[in-house]
Amino acid sequence: MNHVTKPPRRQPFTAKEYGPDPVDVHVGRRLRLRRTLLGMSQEQLAAAIGVTFQQVQKYERGGNRISASRLFDVARVLGVPISFFFEDITEETTKDRPTQNLPEQAGLAAMVPAGEADERSKSMTLELNRAFWRLPKDQLRTQVLDLLKTMARRD
Repeated sequence: MNHVTKPPRRQPFTAKEYGPDPVDVHVGRRLRLRRTLLGMSQEQLAAAIGVTFQQVQKYERGGNRISASRLFDVARVLGVPISFFFEDITEETTKDRPTQNLPEQAGLAAMVPAGEADERSKSMTLELNRAFWRLPKDQLRTQVLDLLKTMARRD
């Protein structure tokens, strides 16, 4: 009888073994950035998404991972797309993750695009976003957005 040996089952990587995942830390920092830009307290955000303020603290530190459904709720409350939480993430941020080589391990390395983002454009986008949200009134933000859309159509 031929026995086919299966590769050993990969055990999940845990925060206890490796510390908080750098991606969770990054998402938490972005959450805190947006919350503070809006002048919202941890308690206010917690009440809006149905958790304790201690849980929001853990999210912001990256100590607790935010589930997809909770991240969806957070994004809605903070008025940003979910992608906001992953902006400015760099290879430097992710290089030491225990799962860094998963595409290669799965034989998919050639299928995953490398995607080098221009650091200057990311910096300018963040600066523009901060300035936009510092505008004192919704009406002014709407006018600035309309102006930018008009200018973009000219090209």
